[in-house]
Amino acid sequence: MKLLKHMKDGGAESRVDGYWFIEAKRLLSIALLHFSDGSRDAFHNHAFNSISWLLKGELNEESIVSFKGETRVSKFTTFKPSFWPIIIRRSNLHQVKSSGDSWVFTLRGPWANTWSEFIPATKRFLTLTHRRKVVG
Repeated sequence: MKLLKHMKDGGAESRVDGYWFIEAKRLLSIALLHFSDGSRDAFHNHAFNSISWLLKGELNEESIVSFKGETRVSKFTTFKPSFWPIIIRRSNLHQVKSSGDSWVFTLRGPWANTWSEFIPATKRFLTLTHRRKVVG
């Protein structure tokens, strides 16, 4: 469990700094996230469902809807600050790019044991578990 902790959100290569009020993976997490300009090269889903509010900045999300051979079909969404929350489900395989600095307040549900990453450069899918350990 983390209480009042600052660390990268999404591993060492992440462009997101997390400021956790609490992270109890079996229950919930509450955090303030700072997205630096740009994005990691990987697409990913999450081990949790989340409800978030973009407080400042702009986020551009590319979600992979399906693969057809070598071609991926994507959906693009732009988020700007709003009272309406951004709902991200565990199944959403996406990449988020920040235009400049962006700040997000997030509430996360309980963690599943695994989640996925897709690396476009190598066309590899990885299955990860806690502490970003590769399991498949």
